[in-house]
Amino acid sequence: MSSSSALILFSSLLIFSLIYSHGNALSSNYYKNTCPQVEDIVAQVITEASKKDKTVPAALLRMHFHDCFIRGCDASVLLNSKKNTAEKDGPPNVSLHAFFVIDSAKKVIEALCPGIVSCADILAFAARDSVVISGGPSWDVPKGRKDGRTSKASETRQLPAPTFNISQLQQSFAQRGLSLEDLVALSGGHTLGFSHCSSFNNRIHNFNTTHDVDPTLHPSLAATLKGICPLKNRAKNAGTAMDPSSATFDNTYYKLILQNKSLFSSDQDLLSNPKTKSLVSEFASSKEAFFKAFANSMIKMSSINGGQEVRRDCRVAN
Repeated sequence: MSSSSALILFSSLLIFSLIYSHGNALSSNYYKNTCPQVEDIVAQVITEASKKDKTVPAALLRMHFHDCFIRGCDASVLLNSKKNTAEKDGPPNVSLHAFFVIDSAKKVIEALCPGIVSCADILAFAARDSVVISGGPSWDVPKGRKDGRTSKASETRQLPAPTFNISQLQQSFAQRGLSLEDLVALSGGHTLGFSHCSSFNNRIHNFNTTHDVDPTLHPSLAATLKGICPLKNRAKNAGTAMDPSSATFDNTYYKLILQNKSLFSSDQDLLSNPKTKSLVSEFASSKEAFFKAFANSMIKMSSINGGQEVRRDCRVAN
């Protein structure tokens, strides 16, 4: 083994051990004696907020992903910018919203169990509850995360981009101890929500020197997207639903990939690797298989933790 290969292997093992040394500290009954009603409170707040604004579940699920991929699931995405620009103001995160829902849940919990429940745990519960109320699977969220004190917009460059190819995606997930199956299962979160034009513009305008439009994109969808997202005179905040059932957590996302009707090049590129292509086909044909894999991968991803404290206010470090 070359010295560079050995160094890469050592780095991967170090990241893996860091992730799971934190992860092993979590437990399912962490709040049993200190705040037993915490999950019921969060579920109630999420349900009420979602009745008023149907975009809340997708927003909270995305917020949790974006939190966990930077410094682990430590609620660093919730911190406001102060002297430095925080994660929430980094380019990939400017469209995150529904922070007020986490604030609402935290306020109720602090009144009942002051200083006990971390913002990171509240966000993990909220992501699970968002999936459940959208018709998706439930799972037992491991508990006991701590909140981080550091949040840097510059680190949002580490988030996997919608333009990534399969090797870039694989590397991004592997650095966080997540497998190819986790990658395909967690990508299924794209069944919920809305995308702005900027996330798929690369596929419909000036794709490469040979093609204006990505040849793997279904022509009818390409025409629709070009109408929504013209090169000039585009409406502010223009975009489209992630899939036709964008408020329902289902396996439509995988069926669309097989029809060449996925929005992001990162989604379509799941067909370029035999292992990920096989998983896309499996999840397209079995909602049950997808739900089981998604729940398992969410538990795994949400166990990446690196925080230090229990914040009193989710927007400000103690």
